[in-house]
Amino acid sequence: MTGRILVVDAVPTNRIILRVKLSAAFYEVVQAASGHAAIAMMRKTRPDLVITSSELPDMTGRALCKALKRDQAHARTPIVIVHGEEDADERLASLSTGADDVLVRPIDDLVMLARLRSLLRARDAEAELQLRDDTRRALGLGEEAAQFSNPALVRLIPTGNLPDAQVLAMGLRERLDDQIEVVDADDALRERGTAPDVIVIAEGPDSRGEGLVLLPQLRASTHTRHSALIYIAQPDQRREAASALDMGANDLLGSGPDLTELTIRLRKQIDRKRTNDRLRANMQDGLRAAVSDPLTGLYNRRYALPHISRLADRAAEQRRPYALLVSDLDHFKQVNDLYGHAAGDAVLVTLSERLKDNLRAPDLISRWGGEEFLVAMPDTDLPAARATAERLCKVMAEQPVILPDGTQLTVTLSIGVAIGRPGDLTQPLALIEQADKALYAAKNKGRNTVVIADRIAALPGLNERPRPPIQTHTGDDTPRATRTGG
Repeated sequence: MTGRILVVDAVPTNRIILRVKLSAAFYEVVQAASGHAAIAMMRKTRPDLVITSSELPDMTGRALCKALKRDQAHARTPIVIVHGEEDADERLASLSTGADDVLVRPIDDLVMLARLRSLLRARDAEAELQLRDDTRRALGLGEEAAQFSNPALVRLIPTGNLPDAQVLAMGLRERLDDQIEVVDADDALRERGTAPDVIVIAEGPDSRGEGLVLLPQLRASTHTRHSALIYIAQPDQRREAASALDMGANDLLGSGPDLTELTIRLRKQIDRKRTNDRLRANMQDGLRAAVSDPLTGLYNRRYALPHISRLADRAAEQRRPYALLVSDLDHFKQVNDLYGHAAGDAVLVTLSERLKDNLRAPDLISRWGGEEFLVAMPDTDLPAARATAERLCKVMAEQPVILPDGTQLTVTLSIGVAIGRPGDLTQPLALIEQADKALYAAKNKGRNTVVIADRIAALPGLNERPRPPIQTHTGDDTPRATRTGG
């Protein structure tokens, strides 16, 4: 089944006709004969979409729509209201109530089924974004939504000699607080500054489907991919209308450009676009939080490992070397013990900033764990890697860290370096381990120094963990503090 649809109608014949048509399109159909029965059926079956008659024994279709939209459990369920005859005022009243669309008997099956597919696609996409946002909030990564939104940008694209396109735009400007611009169809695909929030493609009486050709190109463009699309068809363009919905249009006016109806649908699409933008941004923030260290803002181990694997694969394909630097702050435990964890955090943040300031944009910097940082440098041979590591040690040793209370603290750095060379079959994880061993060799060698992994065999005490310094000794490699200011 492609979805569950609740059909609400007091007339059995109407329910049967819709059930047959929807079942033939592989929808599961549940039925109700009144508004109260529909509300009970909603709780029981949780349908994906509701089609209701405008007149029910116990309430109107609009009243049912209002009741469902007020219920948080069903607020996002698409609702289509079916009217017995075409009445512009009734149609606008139903749309203003919150109905996602209005159909008129006899129902055009082609347009109805295309409209249902479009509504269900939009519902599923929004539900997926909402699910990811809920997960992000459950992980404690949620923030309150901004209370202020900038005016939306609406781009109107007339085709087929649409008369009074400028008049339509002027009417929208009078009714909406948003920016309305008119763009010729020939220029519609040209990127121009900010992407529009909503694009309105309006077919004119002389149109030969120019807008229908334009629509999938706008949907596929990276510039307008997330813009909401409203398609306006002329009354005799039912096939174009159905095709537009299947090609990605978010909304449809099937009887030409009616200013009032377009205003209602624009407000709804602008609101949905802002909601989806917020959810999408929240999801991206959550993804960043999942791969970032919250203290330093650097990438974490979860991100670094697959990145280094890709770096190694590319280096092998291009037959170029790459370097891995594993660095560790000297005597960092003493910083925490003597000055507190806030001071330790300040040292870590300072080191991360200095790493970013002294490395190239393509170099990956990640917090590997505790006071240990890993740097992956593409297209880097041994001399360049050694020079970079020595510069990092010098920068850290010569520039004291200023703690929150004004204390200046000199902390040094030890670095182990390993090189991935063309033709070398050493896996990235093994290379990281080599750099880590070189780091411990640097600690044993006296700290505040750089050791290359290829040369650690000759160093004594490689397998011994570095011993803590004697507390009464104050050498060049121990943290030194001076008080400045208050």
